Amino acid sequence: MDFKQPMRAMVLCAGYGTRLGDLTREIPKPMLPLNGRPILEYILAHLRSHHFDQVAVNLHFLPRAIPAHFGSGSALKIELTYVCEDRLLGTAGGIKNMEPFLSLSDPFLVQYGDVLTDQDFSAMLRFHRERPALATLLLHQRARSNSLVSLDPQGRITGFLERPDDQTRLSLPANWVNSGICLCRPEIFAHIPPHTPCDLPRDIFPKLIPAGRLFGFPLSGYRCAIDSPARLAQAGADVAQGRCRISLPP
Repeated sequence: MDFKQPMRAMVLCAGYGTRLGDLTREIPKPMLPLNGRPILEYILAHLRSHHFDQVAVNLHFLPRAIPAHFGSGSALKIELTYVCEDRLLGTAGGIKNMEPFLSLSDPFLVQYGDVLTDQDFSAMLRFHRERPALATLLLHQRARSNSLVSLDPQGRITGFLERPDDQTRLSLPANWVNSGICLCRPEIFAHIPPHTPCDLPRDIFPKLIPAGRLFGFPLSGYRCAIDSPARLAQAGADVAQGRCRISLPP
């Protein structure tokens, strides 16, 4: 099986990043600097290292900032395609909007634009392709996260709750949570309504569970969701100290 064939991905960059306060008042969150380089540059370089050569980026808030910096993507040896959403379509609506682009890659990868990781995507690709998965989610273990995921011994997701209340959280033994990265087969688009704002974790992933076509892959690398000033500072320190290993071009 050839894992070096060119593949497509989408990085979700349209949001406002309001939880970062004044830091994102005049700059999109994926453009916030980590040791002098934008968060998105680390994401794109890591995708490129795993042969995701063609990447779509959705835009909404301050939509000119990212194309002005990255252009065609040639400096990263990657081909970038930009799409500006007149209204925010959500994580599922955003990828549905790019169905013609993403459907040419089986699978394609989706990554949130504030998630920094050096995860080995090759191992995750192999896991995904060996199973009848419509989607394979990168999962990590964390208490009191926004999601709760239950797995069977084969890695099949048997339960998925987005933003459960405290009572529900305490009643469930699950401690796996969604990491904001997934591999999808183009068949998933049949489950996403067109021209409709909707969310992957809230609206789409739970629907795939009854058919047994939603799987989870455990995180083995570094991962940080940069959703607060403290997380931004921590990610910068982790990059500087080598805990996140992503090679950037000069």
